[in-house]
Amino acid sequence: MKTTDLNLLTNCWRKAIPLMAAALLCSGISQAQSSKAVIDGIMQEETNNSQLEKLAHELFDGIGPRLVGTPQMKQANDWAIAKYKSWNIDAHNEKWGEWRGWERGISHIDMISPRVKSLEGTQLAWSPGMGKKTVNAEVIILPDLADSVAFQQWLPNVKGKFVMISMCQPTGRPDYNWQEFALKESFEKMKTERTAMIDAWRKRISKTGYNTHTLPVALEKAGAAGILTNNWSAGFGVDKIFGAYTKIVPTVDIALEDYGMLYRLSESGGKPVISMHTESKELGVVPTFNTIAEIKGSEKPNEYVMLSAHFDSWDGGTGATDNGTGTLTMMEAMRLLKKYYPHPKRTILVGHWGSEEEGLNGSRAFVEDHPEIVQNLQALFNQDNGTGRVVNLSGQGFADAKDYLSRWLEAVPDTIKNRIKTNFPGQPGGGGSDFASFVGVGAPGFSLSSLNWSYGSYTWHTNRDTYDKVIFDDLKNNAILAAIMAYMASEDPAKTSTTKTEGIKWPVQVKATRRGGLDK
Repeated sequence: MKTTDLNLLTNCWRKAIPLMAAALLCSGISQAQSSKAVIDGIMQEETNNSQLEKLAHELFDGIGPRLVGTPQMKQANDWAIAKYKSWNIDAHNEKWGEWRGWERGISHIDMISPRVKSLEGTQLAWSPGMGKKTVNAEVIILPDLADSVAFQQWLPNVKGKFVMISMCQPTGRPDYNWQEFALKESFEKMKTERTAMIDAWRKRISKTGYNTHTLPVALEKAGAAGILTNNWSAGFGVDKIFGAYTKIVPTVDIALEDYGMLYRLSESGGKPVISMHTESKELGVVPTFNTIAEIKGSEKPNEYVMLSAHFDSWDGGTGATDNGTGTLTMMEAMRLLKKYYPHPKRTILVGHWGSEEEGLNGSRAFVEDHPEIVQNLQALFNQDNGTGRVVNLSGQGFADAKDYLSRWLEAVPDTIKNRIKTNFPGQPGGGGSDFASFVGVGAPGFSLSSLNWSYGSYTWHTNRDTYDKVIFDDLKNNAILAAIMAYMASEDPAKTSTTKTEGIKWPVQVKATRRGGLDK
């Protein structure tokens, strides 16, 4: 090359480099401005035009609880699709299995002797009803017998009677109330007596030769009019409401206050009589669904960011905080993303799972049915422990999770981000909620864990899990967080690493139960 040519080339580069630098700088500024616009839009929309209260009213008050196999579950699936379509988001129901179909009917329970009093009680999920009959019968207590032989000899006594099979609690006050007001020696005495009572009742059940699952069936076969239980949730006015094991007669949870009264009357020879009318319908075999919504990716449509929350619930209350709040958080996050980030780099999906309460079945089925999504998952964010603001985020055992989760969190406003404690690399979740279905196959699923708000005692699976327990300010924070984390995960130039931390034992993948509550 001639010297003149070399000088000419050098001059050209000297002129070009500033132009290239300027272009890169402008590009960076443009991207930063674009990112700020998306995040600001999400923040302002959720602050000024949140749809969470409206959605909560429609779902919790209008549709109600969403027990797998009930018409309300399918009604909720269809409601969610209609909502997504009103926001111009594609959504569909995806069948993953079949379940025992059942529908709760009306219940009336009254004590009619030795005095008249309406009782608080809830028939358990999948409990048989009484048709149009009303049954009046004496209440008796499961006695403390010597052994299974003595129990079999006593068993004919249950014919035509309601049988109480739960311990009578020594107090209806939660421990925190005792701690605040009781003398220390009184509190310790109560706890000691309660522990002894729990142990004695456990032995009482064991000596029948049955367990808590099989005893109700033995009693109904012997002609009991119904089974009465009390599954107190250690708080004022709260019981856990799970499923019945009886096939012929109803199983009803009686609130602690009324259960204790009936128990004491029976124990003292008062021979209480109750009048019970409970209705329910068996609906045969019904299909079960996940509801899936999608905002299609524009650059990497075959890579995926997922939002996640289970849609089903137990049905003692309306499933508000377990997991209606998680459901609405993710619906609202999708609405925000569609409005301010309508053309994501990667495809953004949301999974509203069925039958989480019976073993993460909907999400486990999705993992089995969609390896193409699981293998190309950028990240999944799941929320399922009540109404509180998110305060914990774990790396779930992934060695490099700290790098990308911390980077994404940096974009979250300080008022939300600074309340979140991170734990890296963390331990992989083997259960508990639907993120574990993905972690079990080595996919990057993460739990957005929330502040407690007395979740375990007062709303988790209880008769008080209703709209009024929702803390909407916390939910708004969670919707903003979920939307921004999904945005950042979608925009990240790099694919997330799923390398597992050395020395950590990984959970084993569990297969979905695709046919539930049905005779084999």
